[in-house]
Amino acid sequence: MVASTTVAHAMAEEERPRKLQKVVHEPGSGAKDDKIAIPISAPTTDTAMSNDSSITEKEPPTTSGDDSRAASEAGPLARTETGDEVAPALSKNQLKKLKKLERWEAGREWRKEKRKEKMKARKERERAAKAQAAAEEPSEAPEGEEQGDGSPAGRITLRQLRKRDNGRSVVLPITLLLDCDFDDLMLDKERKSLASQITRSYSDNSRSKYRAHLVVSSFNKMLKERFDTVLAKQYERWKGVTLTEDDFVLAAESAQARMKQPRGGRLAGMFSRKAEIGKSKLEEEGEIVYLTSDSPDTLTELKPYSTYIIGGLVDKNRHKGICYKRATEKGFKTAKLPIGDYMEMSSRSVLATNHVVEIMIRWLELGDWGQAFDRVIPKRKGGTLKTSSTSEEKNEVEKDMQVQEQQDNVKEGNKGETSPLVTEGAGNSIPV
Repeated sequence: MVASTTVAHAMAEEERPRKLQKVVHEPGSGAKDDKIAIPISAPTTDTAMSNDSSITEKEPPTTSGDDSRAASEAGPLARTETGDEVAPALSKNQLKKLKKLERWEAGREWRKEKRKEKMKARKERERAAKAQAAAEEPSEAPEGEEQGDGSPAGRITLRQLRKRDNGRSVVLPITLLLDCDFDDLMLDKERKSLASQITRSYSDNSRSKYRAHLVVSSFNKMLKERFDTVLAKQYERWKGVTLTEDDFVLAAESAQARMKQPRGGRLAGMFSRKAEIGKSKLEEEGEIVYLTSDSPDTLTELKPYSTYIIGGLVDKNRHKGICYKRATEKGFKTAKLPIGDYMEMSSRSVLATNHVVEIMIRWLELGDWGQAFDRVIPKRKGGTLKTSSTSEEKNEVEKDMQVQEQQDNVKEGNKGETSPLVTEGAGNSIPV
């Protein structure tokens, strides 16, 4: 150690230039010549940084995943005098978005635990409510012959009746196909909305009394990436649904073939009245229809062994007529829901994907478009049934006509000798 210090001291005295001493030792710092000098190959002071002419601006923080997307939006890469590319600094708005995204990702596990707790509490409440209802509920059933234990034959509780009626849903020979080949036309928030709509569509169909075959075509790109990452591949636990990377043409053809198989569904619900026509004839009448509000044709009913395609596009009406164009180019029949025939809408009649699916499911159960629209269309769209409004207007017109007729009769009675009239409220005039 003494030898190395002596060598350093000798270099400082004989060989090292005086200018280097000024760079290493600042004035008034109290540094002595016998100290070991800091290597100039690794400058650490602001003075050394300012003297380096090859550095033009500071580098932004390293990003990955969604952060890299924000970094790419910052603008084109800057170039130094030596030709090296340097990423520009992020703006305040982009940094704010990055911090917000980091906070959201940091709280993912916490939100997951909270959802589990809420689900557990809800199931406990449901079990308690069912147990209480079973204890308070009397037995109701038709009388019959007594069994060996003295209880009447065929005697079941109301709970058993409800359980029997609310059993597994019946699969019908009809397919609802969600065409999701619009990934490049949507923003990130619109893809998130579409993923939620697909999840809701599956939930509504699986819980309905009469359910259809559900198919999701073009299940790839960023949509599938969201299901695989953020939604933790929940689709792998779904039952009664087909998710395919094929386009809507191949998916529709496969759906038509699937419904003709032994487990393709049975004619129940609204399709039960067509059972006497014959399966072979109904299969021949089956068709593929692309639902779009731009179609000149209106859908009147749903047919068995048919596939109805619904465009999985969330675009706030930016790409008008794109679904109609896709269908006509492939030679498919198009139709629109009869919303205008049954509803008075105060806003545009374009519905979300899950709303269209639910309307179709409601029709399979009720067989009435008006009731299906009234139950599904959100109230914020201001939709009212035309039947109710038309009947009210008709009653008002009839009352006005009756009052006018009464007034005319009274005037004629004052002029001539006609029988007086007795009226009953706003009803018809009754001659005495």
